[in-house]
Amino acid sequence: MPPLEVLYEDNHLIAIAKPADLPTMGVSDGEESAVTQVKAYLKEKYDKPGNVFLGVVSRLDRMVTGVLIFARTSKAAKRLSEQFRARSTEKTYRAIVSGTGVVETGTLRDWIRKDEKNHRMVASRNQVGDGQKAELEIDSVEEAQRGYLLKIKLITGRKHQIRVQLASRRLPILGDRKYGSSDPFPEGIALHAAQLVLQHPVTRQNLTISSPIPSSWRKFL
Repeated sequence: MPPLEVLYEDNHLIAIAKPADLPTMGVSDGEESAVTQVKAYLKEKYDKPGNVFLGVVSRLDRMVTGVLIFARTSKAAKRLSEQFRARSTEKTYRAIVSGTGVVETGTLRDWIRKDEKNHRMVASRNQVGDGQKAELEIDSVEEAQRGYLLKIKLITGRKHQIRVQLASRRLPILGDRKYGSSDPFPEGIALHAAQLVLQHPVTRQNLTISSPIPSSWRKFL
């Protein structure tokens, strides 16, 4: 696992560039996660005794890279969580897709629900059962070596949302075998949380945190 890359840090929050194949949290004892790595970093840097507080306010899928933010105090955790719930943050992703679907800019609107039998999320154009509304905006489309490079603004934040919405249009993300990709990808899948804009939980100033596209993407662009 590569060393921790800190994108932003102050007394109230910390943001890292999460690598592929690292879960945000919820792992078995002895397995690394973003939470365990950041706690270890803070404990060593500030010589903190005992347990280090770290508030999980958002998550990235294990195979997704990019900006991941944590709260360092309970007050910051509450205020940041409220922003994510209210959808007042701005989340920008980059993705490389291939497939037979039509690629164009615009808003994608679906209903996403869990397929318990097959352990995956599914998208439909109309509400089915306990489906949750899912929206994203494709801001730009560029040709890539294999498929297309998309710039995506995430409007809602459902589990596997970008992966499922694109795959349902026959545009699976490179490397995402769970949702239909047959294209290999060197590290994780070709989905990257490139930028997060939010209000600082204490100063109330707008804060923009960015993470460059991983070097492993270069030969695909």
